[in-house]
Amino acid sequence: MAKMRQPAVNEQDQNGTRPRHRIATDRNEGKGAVISRLTGAVLRAVLVIFMIATPSLMLASTAADTVQIVALVSIVAGVFVFVEYNSSSPSLMEFRDAPPFNRVRFFGLASTILALTVIAKGATEPTTLTVLFEMVGGSLAEAMDFPYSPVRLVVLMLPAEASTNLIENVRTAAGLSYLVSLLSLAFFVLVLRVKNWPNKRGGFNVWINLPTFDPTAGGDVVERLERDGQLNLILGFLLPFLIPALVKLASDMFNPIQLQDSHTLIWTMTAWAFIPASMIMRGIAMLRVAQMIAVQRENAYLRAQDEGGLPA
Repeated sequence: MAKMRQPAVNEQDQNGTRPRHRIATDRNEGKGAVISRLTGAVLRAVLVIFMIATPSLMLASTAADTVQIVALVSIVAGVFVFVEYNSSSPSLMEFRDAPPFNRVRFFGLASTILALTVIAKGATEPTTLTVLFEMVGGSLAEAMDFPYSPVRLVVLMLPAEASTNLIENVRTAAGLSYLVSLLSLAFFVLVLRVKNWPNKRGGFNVWINLPTFDPTAGGDVVERLERDGQLNLILGFLLPFLIPALVKLASDMFNPIQLQDSHTLIWTMTAWAFIPASMIMRGIAMLRVAQMIAVQRENAYLRAQDEGGLPA
């Protein structure tokens, strides 16, 4: 009887019992990946919304119109981040699946906004924390305010009739935001070296992580990545010096930026420090990707030589 039952078991296996089990497992794994991606997208969207809304939530002197504008911008940014990270295909956001690029940028940006908001809050509602931030920020700003420094150029872009209080506030905000951007950049470079990014991840999907870069547009991919990376490095280094000069020239022809408003000061100084640092990070990342592709090409060529497929 046992011998007669054995073919029936084998027949069930051959008819697809085990393949069905594997298909069900794959479906469960697919659902888990979808849930994980959805959760991560929601968390990132919430963090971005709170980051943008931080000045409006913490500053008591925020006008009603400013609150409405910030709420609209926060929602739009949150929806954009959610759609980008929840989608299986890329759209605009670069290095979406290649941490720590976007993580370092987010924490650097959030730290700058939070620090400047705490200092601005101390002007109307002083606390021990706000006084501490103001003292540390003022000391750092004085140390970074030397001739031809970006902080000095930011101070010089102010109009001649600017008050002493405004000059001190701008100097403190510029020095603190620029220092945070430098620390974020240094931490980014350190993480890349320690983790051997992007080689340690085992693969780099150019389509997912560089959606605006077309490898088939013509020319060598490595040369194009190196050229774009070097351009980002140059612009990222020059922008902290060029932006104050451009603002000064524009102020002579148009109405100057009113940095007396706390929100304007926070976002202006944050953008002035964050955009160049972000471009430098992007340039470094693209150079690392170009280096990875060049190494893979060389290894593939050496393997082909060893197998006798190519002449030495």
